[in-house]
Amino acid sequence: MHGTTNLKQLAQSLGLSQTTVSRALNGYPEVKESTRKRVRQAAQQLNYSPNARARGLATGRAMAIGHVIPSGNQHATANPVFADFLAGASGCYSQHGYDVVLTSIEDEDEQRAYRQIAASGRFDGIIIQLPRVKDSRIPVLSAIGIPFVVHGRSSGTDLNYNWVDVNNKSSFKDATNLLLDLGHRRIALLNGPESLDFAVRRQAGYVEALTERGLMPDPALIRNAEMTEHFGHREGRNFLQGANPPTAFVVSSKLTGMGVRRALDERGLRVGRDVSIVTHDDVISYLTAPDAISQFTATRSSVREAGRLVAEMLISILNEPTRRPENVLLKTELVIGQSTGPCRQPQGPAAD
Repeated sequence: MHGTTNLKQLAQSLGLSQTTVSRALNGYPEVKESTRKRVRQAAQQLNYSPNARARGLATGRAMAIGHVIPSGNQHATANPVFADFLAGASGCYSQHGYDVVLTSIEDEDEQRAYRQIAASGRFDGIIIQLPRVKDSRIPVLSAIGIPFVVHGRSSGTDLNYNWVDVNNKSSFKDATNLLLDLGHRRIALLNGPESLDFAVRRQAGYVEALTERGLMPDPALIRNAEMTEHFGHREGRNFLQGANPPTAFVVSSKLTGMGVRRALDERGLRVGRDVSIVTHDDVISYLTAPDAISQFTATRSSVREAGRLVAEMLISILNEPTRRPENVLLKTELVIGQSTGPCRQPQGPAAD
């Protein structure tokens, strides 16, 4: 058979109903594994290309996943980190015949907006991103009953829900300990917005590393803001102009680290020799050259892989609604790059 096969033709070739074929392709548990395998093989052989609308009619689904961005975080969609996350998720959605839709809602009316989204039937499931401490979206969506997965997690939320997160506390403790081992004592933390859960966890790791060495964390060395290059440049410049500048920085984004590096360049300082920087999530497709030596020492995790895992988790929930909530905590790898080195300024020893 030449050209593209539609669902009706595929079903006829197998002697099955269109509903059975559609459910087999979507991984419904009530379809026997032998049938699912036979349908997938035939679909590949006959060059079957699923039509999202037709699949929706056959399965009663919208065949769409909603990535809902609160209006206060719409800048996130322009961030290359978000683009990598979406690229990882989209591959999974496409494989299962789902479309992804980006939509925004007003921060001050989130509960009503999510209820309207659920009532409209526009999405089969929702991805929550940038969770806050005690995030109100989690109990709202749990009560509504629409399937959702959180990229990250929310402190102070007692409900059991599906999430994929990276171990932010451990990651930033490792980063800070590396700098302490190199002799640095004045270590600045350039973190994400303090209302976001990941930023709270990252600061906790930074503080724990310092206190375990007998060092009192200095609030004057901590800054919180949107993780942009401008943020890194502005705060890096402000710190370096001070009377007692830090000798090292731990930053929450490669973009922020690039801003700090620009501030160092402007003062004629060399990264890794005069001042050290450790970044997080330094593998960004748009900014990473293949086979290049890592410019930054980083606590590395793949946000693209996180996107794939979040999407796979949500698809599994849609195919098996009664499954127990799943939690995936990803570890980071501390990768030594060119941005760290021994502290060159005399400083007091850390207490053990």
